[in-house]
Amino acid sequence: MDAQKRIRELMEERGWSGYKLAKEANLSHSTVSNIFNRNNAPTLPTIEAVCRAFGLTLEQFFSDGDCPTKMTEEQRNLFAMWSSMTDEQKEALLHLMNTMK
Repeated sequence: MDAQKRIRELMEERGWSGYKLAKEANLSHSTVSNIFNRNNAPTLPTIEAVCRAFGLTLEQFFSDGDCPTKMTEEQRNLFAMWSSMTDEQKEALLHLMNTMK
C-alpha cells in the first residue's frame, strides 16, 4: 500500500487541501507538504494523526477497497497496545525498533 497515494485519495474524496489536512490532523503544514513534495514516507504517528482527521482506523486506512485488511490476533494486540501508549512511549518504542533494523 502506498500511504502517500492513499492520503491523496482521501484528501481528494473530501476536497481537502494540504493545509486543511494539516489543520484537521494537528500536523504542521510542512509535514504534510513533505509527504508529497519531498516524497517522504509518512511515519506511523503521522498516519495515525491523518486517520483521526479522516475518522478512520488504521485498518480502514490500509484496507484495499471494500475488502478489509485481515490482521492476526498478534497484530491486533500490537495496535491496541500502541494506541494506549503516550507519545513519549511511542517515540521510545520506534527508536528501539529502528535500532533493530
